[in-house]
Amino acid sequence: MDSDRLEAGVPVTLRINGVDHVLELAPWITMLDLLRERLGLTGAKKGCDHGQCGACTVLIDGQRINSCLVLAVVKDGSDITTIEGLGAPDALHPLQQAFIDHDGFQCGYCTPGQICSAVGLMAEGHVQTRDDIRELMSGNLCRCGAYTNIVDAIAEVALGEKRAKPQPMSGETA
Repeated sequence: MDSDRLEAGVPVTLRINGVDHVLELAPWITMLDLLRERLGLTGAKKGCDHGQCGACTVLIDGQRINSCLVLAVVKDGSDITTIEGLGAPDALHPLQQAFIDHDGFQCGYCTPGQICSAVGLMAEGHVQTRDDIRELMSGNLCRCGAYTNIVDAIAEVALGEKRAKPQPMSGETA
């Protein structure tokens, strides 16, 4: 690759949330930076920028990927789904609704990565138990500690489990 080509950018075609994008990119741009800074898709978050927290998880060709670790030019021709592409305000993805129903978020920073990772793990077909969910989601950190509610939300969709919300003890108000 000559230096003129590097300065001009590398041609890349990506299908992002069902829309084709033909782009000229510097070879060192990560998928996360492309999504957030160039395309304005800010759902995936820059947490650690080292692939350790999962806040940047998106689906690339159906696989859950830490987008901070992937160079965008390497994924030329790929199909990318971000949290913005999973549902619509009037038609949420079942996992989005389950996260709401089970309070699977507190500050919400990790939620897009958690949901994208959960969609990917369900597609992988390895979820049989709540322990499987905990193990397969272990790469997605939640600083607020909403793990129990996150597992409840995923279990509802992946395993068909419905857990009743705890009821106040007698004498307490809701």
